[in-house]
Amino acid sequence: MKKINEECGVFGIFSQSRENVAALAYYGLCALQHRGQESCGIVVNDDGVFNSYKDVGLVSEVLNSRALDELGEGNMAVAHVRYGTTGAGNRLNTQPIVVNHIKGHMALAHNGNLVNSFELRRELELSGSIFHTTSDTEVISYIITKERLTAPSIEQAVNAAMNKIKGAYSLAIMSPSKLIAVRDENGFRPLCYGKTKDGSYVVASETCALDAVGAAFVRDIEPGEIVVFEKNGVRSIKDHCGKAKKSICIFEYIYFARPDSVIDGVSVHSARINAGACLALEHPVQADVVVGVPDSGIDAAIGYSRQSGIPYGMGFIKNKYIGRTFISPGQKSREDLVRIKLNPVSDTIKGKRVVLVDDSIVRGTTSARIVKLLRDAGAKEVHMRVSSPPFLNPCFYGTDIDSRDLLIACNHTHDEIAKIIGVDSLGYLNVDHLSMLIGKQGCYCDACFTANYPTSIPEEKPAKSRFERKISESSQEE
Repeated sequence: MKKINEECGVFGIFSQSRENVAALAYYGLCALQHRGQESCGIVVNDDGVFNSYKDVGLVSEVLNSRALDELGEGNMAVAHVRYGTTGAGNRLNTQPIVVNHIKGHMALAHNGNLVNSFELRRELELSGSIFHTTSDTEVISYIITKERLTAPSIEQAVNAAMNKIKGAYSLAIMSPSKLIAVRDENGFRPLCYGKTKDGSYVVASETCALDAVGAAFVRDIEPGEIVVFEKNGVRSIKDHCGKAKKSICIFEYIYFARPDSVIDGVSVHSARINAGACLALEHPVQADVVVGVPDSGIDAAIGYSRQSGIPYGMGFIKNKYIGRTFISPGQKSREDLVRIKLNPVSDTIKGKRVVLVDDSIVRGTTSARIVKLLRDAGAKEVHMRVSSPPFLNPCFYGTDIDSRDLLIACNHTHDEIAKIIGVDSLGYLNVDHLSMLIGKQGCYCDACFTANYPTSIPEEKPAKSRFERKISESSQEE
């Protein structure tokens, strides 16, 4: 847990004609790669026949030209990038999930996390269901399939399933004839759709994926809404809309989303600029230069610079060719990768009083290494400013903070944290000022900072089953 990670990104396309939808899905996943680097996959619908390709790895590694050729053409596709929070990270948990049942086929891609996943899974297992993965996405697919046995259509099955599944879920679902977009009643995770010039409809977690395939943004999917794309056009089912308080994850704006995305009408780039400006007002300091930690700290650093009048400087060069740190063998290699990934620009740093802006501090280990890079580059002083409040609580909606044990802010005061990471001063964004990021009061979830959970939460996370432990062990060996 070096950095906070988010579960997934989803993408779907409904074309009016048979075309290379796999290639468009590939471009969409490339734009959403920041939302998950563990695994990816695409399912193509070619006249009711589902062709699937998915595996562990980055989009460019898994979905090479041979894989895309195997997927072939079709008129629909759903796609997914994953960073696992529920379920071990291995090939069995890759998405989209494909279900073949008596009423037809279904492919499902999911972003989020259910709060009642374990209860539903146990209920299904006791009724005879057999699970092949450890993710809650398979639970959702079972619930929808079960409802489909009596529902007149797949969208009505989804509508009925929403009465049972609780928590965060943004879904892209494909049947032989329809593409369906679904967002949970709270709207924890983003989901939107757009339209291409040739009339194809595109569903995506973020608007940056629409841009990647040349689709014009139409609108966000509303919390609780089901949108059906079919040959006759677009239909909306709003039976679940307005049933819960809107609670978009505020960390989407602080860190998860790409800065060129717009979520629920708010520019992510502007939100981060606002965060930096708030930090400058809350925690002013005499300094010579403001630098941001790439990538999500840069916009906030620009905002801090503009508000404070302290010049912004390029403090780090990020090596964009270095892959995920978890694949490196041993802790020493992971530590070395921090230096390989980020290299300080000495002309910006040497002899200067530096304001260092980052999006969060989790355990403090990565922050300490970054501060040391600045010290080694000759920084006279280092004042750290964090564009989020301290993490104090676990998240149950798709962020991999599942325990207070590893959160440095739960065990140390601000002064102690400053000493641990080696900075001259430390300032967090005030939790009361989060609304200033997006210009909206009370329409977001900040439970990881405040413990004000918008839904009921699990009393205790059940211990892993023997099957889950085996899956986890095998994924670590890979």
